[in-house]
Amino acid sequence: MFDQLIERIKGVSVKDFKTATNEIRSFIDNMPEDGFKRMVKDIGTIPENIEHDSTEEKLYSKASDIVLARCFRLLGLAARALDERADSADILAESISGYNYSLVADAKCFRLSRTAKNQKDFKVSNLSDWRGSENEYAVLVAPYFQYPQAVSQIYSKALDNNVCLLSWEHISILLDRNVKEKDSLSLESLWNASQMIARDKTLSFANAKCCFLPKMDVYVAKKMGVTEEEYRDILHSYKHLIINRGEIEIEYWNECIDKINKYTREKAIQELIKAKKLQEKINAIAAYINKLSR
Repeated sequence: MFDQLIERIKGVSVKDFKTATNEIRSFIDNMPEDGFKRMVKDIGTIPENIEHDSTEEKLYSKASDIVLARCFRLLGLAARALDERADSADILAESISGYNYSLVADAKCFRLSRTAKNQKDFKVSNLSDWRGSENEYAVLVAPYFQYPQAVSQIYSKALDNNVCLLSWEHISILLDRNVKEKDSLSLESLWNASQMIARDKTLSFANAKCCFLPKMDVYVAKKMGVTEEEYRDILHSYKHLIINRGEIEIEYWNECIDKINKYTREKAIQELIKAKKLQEKINAIAAYINKLSR
């Protein structure tokens, strides 16, 4: 299903953004549940064959919002991905089992080739602001193994602002175990995990190893009803999925290298000019000076 989603994104990228988004939404929402759950395991990693800063990449980001909204629905909440709006959260979800809370959420996806990530990539403070006064919780969902593994300000910001840091792996594991909010099971403590973690004054607020990731693992394991050891085995299996994805992405770039090696001199020059966007720079300068000469 993930490969089909990528094909759909590439196919609709020539259409206007709203039309393309609606087609992707329909495709995702109508996926068979089993196929959708398998697709969730891959969505956190942007394929290398999607060009950076392209319409395809923007559509992929929107697709991840739609995917996360459906994940929340499978977890027993009412949820929807919001229309494209500046300075607002991407997803709104609320309890429908009598627990009387709502949350805003943001989905993050990264390329395996992108190693330098900073706090701005996670927008923890923004997410807290987007919660406003009408929503109790704010949830960030990003790839588990791409969260900073050492000291990072995103952890202190999340603790200070009660922003829950979850991962696609957490969501996937919960879905695979058919965990769902109902009268006898509330998921509210997951969304409020940051506040509970912050109460432990022995924690170093900027250190991942004794803050969010291990603590969230414990909370997720409890919701699943498994031991922490069983949970760690399940989480470890996701490393193999990422390794397989990595091998696919490496193969893609190796094929690109092989293709470039076959370029003629003229073709190589044209591709270099295109890559550096030299003609676009010339056009921008010409347009600017033309305005001045009127």
